[in-house]
Amino acid sequence: MLKTLVLFTITALAEIAGCYLPYLWLKKDGSVWLLLPAAGSLALFVWLLSLHPTAAGRVYAAYGGVYVSVAILWLWLVDSIRPTMWDLLGSSVALLGMAIIMLGRQS
Repeated sequence: MLKTLVLFTITALAEIAGCYLPYLWLKKDGSVWLLLPAAGSLALFVWLLSLHPTAAGRVYAAYGGVYVSVAILWLWLVDSIRPTMWDLLGSSVALLGMAIIMLGRQS
């Protein structure tokens, strides 16, 4: 379970970075060259999701809970916006959903 959680966390960082870099280009007058590492980051994201041995739909569903929590952490560390109690509660609920999916899985 810990290995899965770490893999999901790295996967979420790759996805968020892959989406954040084009955002910087489009909304914050960043360089078009940001699209190259963005594409690499999104390719890494897809590859990391493929490393899980269970059904893709279950992986995507469980991954979503970790993604929400990592996105809230990104909000705090990168965007410098402190998460609210509601942000933390919501990400906790998402992680609970992820745990239910992963711990209750049937091949």
